[in-house]
Amino acid sequence: MGYWKDKVAIVTGASSGLGRSIAQAYAQAGARVVIAARGAEALQQAADELRAAGHDCLAVTADVTQQEDVDALVARTVEHYGGLDVLVNNAGRSARRAVLDTTPEEFRDLMELNLISVVRSTRAAVPHLLKRQGHLVNIGSLSGKIATRYMGAYPATKFALAAYSQQLRLELGAQGLHVLLVSPGPIARDEPRARSAQELAGLPPSAAQPGAGAKTRPIRPEQLAAAIVAACEQRQSELVVPRAARWLAALGQLSPRLGDFLINKAT
Repeated sequence: MGYWKDKVAIVTGASSGLGRSIAQAYAQAGARVVIAARGAEALQQAADELRAAGHDCLAVTADVTQQEDVDALVARTVEHYGGLDVLVNNAGRSARRAVLDTTPEEFRDLMELNLISVVRSTRAAVPHLLKRQGHLVNIGSLSGKIATRYMGAYPATKFALAAYSQQLRLELGAQGLHVLLVSPGPIARDEPRARSAQELAGLPPSAAQPGAGAKTRPIRPEQLAAAIVAACEQRQSELVVPRAARWLAALGQLSPRLGDFLINKAT
């Protein structure tokens, strides 16, 4: 098991989907995992699955939008395992809405979950991560590099997360903190997220799908999770999946008009 043996990893939003796969990947690599989510029943099922596979797992019910829950999550982890090596800020959600139909309140609410909760969790965990030259993993999105149509407030929150991740790298990298920003395309889901008629009103049918109609194959969460674990071990700064999207983002920076044209063709 090597590098990850007995290291301690917190994964938020870990009761299902990508978060659950990330927790499994760290556990399979030898880490002791702390999984956190709001829903106690689904979280316990995820913990039972990990333990049945022989892994060391602690489940902590927590709402990352609440400071007291975040503080309790980190404190319980350190008390139970004696330290912390990895924090994966995975909790978050996407959105669907034409941008002018997205209210300031909807922007604020999504920013609270997708960015401010990351700030909360990071501030609570970094003192412990620095003691072990540990890893901070922020789960962003291709929408944090390439804004697409009909995603409401989501791209703005993920662009902000990318900037925050870079600030952390610049300010704390020399102190030993590894920061990894993960920017994936659409993630495959066993059950597509149900979206309200209000959220989808006036949008084309493709906007209801993962990636808001992106012409790419959805990424299997277990494959992305394995790539995240490997990227941490190599102390990479970014993980963009699919890799070709990095070129599209770079072209958009060099020529916004060309970037917009290519994005419209690709979605």
